Amino acid sequence: MTEKSFLVPPNTEIRLSEYDPDSTRECRDRGEAAEELETNVQRLQELQTVLYAEGKHSLLVVLQAMDAGGKDGTIRHVMGRLNPQGVHVASFKAPTRRELAHDFLWRIHQHTPGRGEIAVFNRSHYEDVLVVRVHNMVPESVWRARYDHINAFERLLADSGVTILKFYLHISKTEQKERFEKRLRDPRKNWKFARGDLRERKLWENYMGAFEEALSRCSTRNAPWHIIPADKKWYRNLIVSRILVQALESLDMSYPPGEPNLDQVSIPD
Repeated sequence: MTEKSFLVPPNTEIRLSEYDPDSTRECRDRGEAAEELETNVQRLQELQTVLYAEGKHSLLVVLQAMDAGGKDGTIRHVMGRLNPQGVHVASFKAPTRRELAHDFLWRIHQHTPGRGEIAVFNRSHYEDVLVVRVHNMVPESVWRARYDHINAFERLLADSGVTILKFYLHISKTEQKERFEKRLRDPRKNWKFARGDLRERKLWENYMGAFEEALSRCSTRNAPWHIIPADKKWYRNLIVSRILVQALESLDMSYPPGEPNLDQVSIPD
């Protein structure tokens, strides 16, 4: 299997029931996966340095999942060792009063990466066709129009030199239950559990339908979605790291030249 096997092709109708969230496909050895992840993380550090130095490209990583789907863990294990000077992580929760006074993409655009930067979205503009849809926060005519707005927004970013990678971390309902139970048993993780999570869990099928339409309508050539099997955390991290490395290497970046005649410079005592 190649990394392309996780890609959602444009104009493809997705049924998440056809994707196994517990799959590990070609890599079943957790030890080998850990070794490769370490190699990939080190390579990401190198690539980030070139990205920052060259200052021509930027990278936007979008993470979406159900509650306990592993967004925080992916950031920590795959991107946690990047230079914070060139990385911005944005977490999008319920919009503030000021944000609600603008269009739904206004608060998102402020967090997109500049040249040489990486931005990671922990949840994103897709909340406006996910939770907003499931909870009927606006009329259907409003949220349904947002798919086209999102595609146009992402096309603008891509045309401006932003490489966009979107990951849906696909966990099973059974795995979510086990992760919730671990949070309840471990006092150090109690803070991560809220009773509201159970209300959202009851709407699982509604969310699956919302994710399916978002993945189907908003995976484009310039802003593709990837469906990542995420029941096994080690496998999730491995695949995301592979895709990130592959995307950055494809930019064919290089360090910019230094000032002329640096070979003649002598550093005084």
